[in-house]
Amino acid sequence: MADATIIDGKAFAATLRERVAGEVAALKAEHGLTPGLAVVLVGEDPASQVYVRNKGEQTEAAGMYSETHRLPADTAEADLFALVDRLNADPNIHGILVQFPVPAHLSQDRIVARISPDKDVDGLTVLNAGRLASGLPALTACTPVGCMMLIRDALGGELRGKRAVVIGRSNLMGKPMAQLLLAADCTVTIAHSRTVDLPAVCREADILVAAVGRAEMVKGDWIKPGAVVIDVGITRLPSLDPEKAAQGKTRIVGDVDFKQALAAAGAVTPVPGGVGPMTIACLLQNTLTAAKRIHGLEG
Repeated sequence: MADATIIDGKAFAATLRERVAGEVAALKAEHGLTPGLAVVLVGEDPASQVYVRNKGEQTEAAGMYSETHRLPADTAEADLFALVDRLNADPNIHGILVQFPVPAHLSQDRIVARISPDKDVDGLTVLNAGRLASGLPALTACTPVGCMMLIRDALGGELRGKRAVVIGRSNLMGKPMAQLLLAADCTVTIAHSRTVDLPAVCREADILVAAVGRAEMVKGDWIKPGAVVIDVGITRLPSLDPEKAAQGKTRIVGDVDFKQALAAAGAVTPVPGGVGPMTIACLLQNTLTAAKRIHGLEG
């Protein structure tokens, strides 16, 4: 069997960003409307700082209005809520994203509940989760939306009747991913750390989505020959080069053993360069969608 097709998330995301930029330009020209995204970062988490900077740059590159609010790590809940309330009421802002994780004294659930569901471009509010589960128009978490695009592309758009296994049950990834696959008429299993004989469950999957954050957990013999494998995990490990490892250099791996997956799967996403680039591109799309809906331009 030939090696699997490597799914190029970077190229797909670039095409999606171009499409969004075109729609933003049309929205400005036809309706005088510029979609606006506000990102809130609490504290100094280095990875979050990189994500937030990238989000700001890509938002502006797509022709949107971008705001970034950087708050100190000891920000009181009341002060954060006051900012969210102001953004909820701001007519220039159509999408609000609070970058997680937040410092331990703040509650992610309470923050999410404070964001207007109409501006919840992370798709985390109870209302958006419920709308997704009910088959109604919803703002849906960016990473599963991006994964869905890659899956449709890899399978030529035909998902009906496919067996899908999602490893991971988080509100941000596993649960919405399963709902999207279900809506596409797949037969869906949500697996997790308590699943009995996880490898056997995975072997049934035509579509396997790994989102647990355990480095290279999914081995080649877990994968059904020809399956589409979407690797959402990101883990930093020491470099394989002892000298570089001694200098603190790291490498990034996913939840899937990529080399083994290449020999078994029909198509597989690499880490990095697979799912990651899709997340911000889908955030831009969600912001565009939110702006249209808020102004009655889309159902």
